[in-house]
Amino acid sequence: MGKNVQLDEKGYRKFGMLDKVSYAAGDFGCNMSFALAGTWFTLFWTQYMKIDSLFFAGLLIALKVWDAINDPLIGTMMDANTKQYKEGKFKHWIKVGGFGLTVAACLCFLPIPKANMIVKCIICALGYVAWDACYTVVNVPYGSMLSVITSDPGERAELGAWRGLGSIIAGLPMGIILPIVLYDENQDIMGTRLFIVALALGVVGLLAFQFMIRTTVQRVETAPVTENTPKFNFVKSAKNFVKNRAALGATLIPVSMFLGSYGAATATTVMFQAYFQNTAVSGLTSMITMVCMLVVIPFSKKLAEKYGKKESSGLGLYLSIAACILMLVVPIPASGAGIAIYMVLQLLNNAGLSVASIMSNAMMADAIDYNEWKNGVREEGVTYSIHSFFRKLAQGVGPSMGLVLMVMLGYNEQLGAAQPFEVALNMRYLVAALYLVSAVLMYIGVKFVYNLDKETLKKMNKELGR
Repeated sequence: MGKNVQLDEKGYRKFGMLDKVSYAAGDFGCNMSFALAGTWFTLFWTQYMKIDSLFFAGLLIALKVWDAINDPLIGTMMDANTKQYKEGKFKHWIKVGGFGLTVAACLCFLPIPKANMIVKCIICALGYVAWDACYTVVNVPYGSMLSVITSDPGERAELGAWRGLGSIIAGLPMGIILPIVLYDENQDIMGTRLFIVALALGVVGLLAFQFMIRTTVQRVETAPVTENTPKFNFVKSAKNFVKNRAALGATLIPVSMFLGSYGAATATTVMFQAYFQNTAVSGLTSMITMVCMLVVIPFSKKLAEKYGKKESSGLGLYLSIAACILMLVVPIPASGAGIAIYMVLQLLNNAGLSVASIMSNAMMADAIDYNEWKNGVREEGVTYSIHSFFRKLAQGVGPSMGLVLMVMLGYNEQLGAAQPFEVALNMRYLVAALYLVSAVLMYIGVKFVYNLDKETLKKMNKELGR
């Protein structure tokens, strides 16, 4: 360790900018793969590979059954494993999963449009299962690790914010550039290019994981699992999660957000394809999301310390709900002016969502402490894995739900960008409705379920000796 590095009272490097950059690199690496698995995975297999939308929606939900085993299994392995790794249990699993994630992401975008439909479905399912397993091996320990980097509420809020920044840096160029690169002159997707993009992004993500592993410091000391430690009981741990209101609330926030954003993702693309007939500017919606988070991030620590994470999130969601109502009722014509109106309302929506989204990462770390406070056991892996399970369930149910609603409103994937105007108009209203429902559910999670307000959090940390 360098001579100029300042140490805390326990001998660890003091919390600072390197910690924030390092933790941001983890979500940057995750989103090199994850950003493609949202909108592009659905469009690739329905519009390019021509799998029926309703069948694909059912397939996507069925694949999420794997999550019922996958996420809790990884979390259980982390918490119950007695082997001591040199770099720590969290970093060990991230290192292992990072390599697999690079390969599995490519399997999700194998361009074989002339293959038999059964072969297509098998490749789609196998690719997704492999990707999902590797993503879990990386993401569960990554999310759990926030709770052991620091116990300070303000610093945790900063880490949650910088995690969001890592996601922004990963998603911003893809949100803007990929729509330009991956659509042809007829506004239809070019599937062969997605495989190349997935491979390139996978390699970049792998390098980001390696950087994070080498530079992250874990300061919160936890008792190691040994042969003498009471036998791990997953059923008991799952019951603890259900009784953990803080964990339930911190989980409902991203679950609701993903149901809305992922449910609206494909409909948004079709809206720009067939209603506005301008896919080139569709990437601006991603840019708006990223810009809003960039604006909020520098203030996250001050908001958490002055008002509290719960309280700040609730105020942000008031703005989001108001913007979504306007998005639903304000006339938005199929023109450049309509695009401008839509973008302004999305700016307001995302400004509110960004506060709750950024705070939710730190809120989940506090929920892990809450389990220790109330039940006397610290179970980072299984607590976060169940949280992750519901997040990923929403990421599967959201697109499936969106596709079903799109078909009910007349959408035909065989037509690609050439949807009738009435159908295109329906997509515009569907997008607004999904965002509104999502924002309302997020508010319920923050206001009525999550129970760690500023004063309760202070009491908990004091009694835990932090």
